[in-house]
Amino acid sequence: MNLLDTLNQDLKAAMKAGDEVKKRTLRSAKTAITRAQKAKDNRPLNDEEIIAVLRKEAKQRKDSIEAYEQAGRKDLADEERAELAVLESYLPALMDENAVRMRAEKVIEELGAASMRDMGRVMGRLMGELKGQADGKLVNQVVRELLTQRSAQS
Repeated sequence: MNLLDTLNQDLKAAMKAGDEVKKRTLRSAKTAITRAQKAKDNRPLNDEEIIAVLRKEAKQRKDSIEAYEQAGRKDLADEERAELAVLESYLPALMDENAVRMRAEKVIEELGAASMRDMGRVMGRLMGELKGQADGKLVNQVVRELLTQRSAQS
């Protein structure tokens, strides 16, 4: 069974159980998936593409949580957190900082990167390798830190 079938079954179960948060979140996710399919000439998305859509939806929830907290709207932030938890239950776990650091060090060595001028090359290669496996913000932070250290040593 593919991920879309799982989402559909879970949506039906949430409707039967009266789970409003899960129902609302899965409907929103399915709408985003449908939009992505239309953007690709109505071709069905594979699980990897669906995961990318769900990651985008999760990122939107995280951004909303941050904005609501800054505005002092704890109630809305809590709603977004509940939706984020539902979305994250369908996403594979992301790599932790140590795993990202190890891969980044390897790529930096392979490319012979020595300073921040090489940031684009390193990020391009690393994000290609880690697509869907690591948070881009974390990868950027680790690469920036490693390249800064390297340029200070030389």
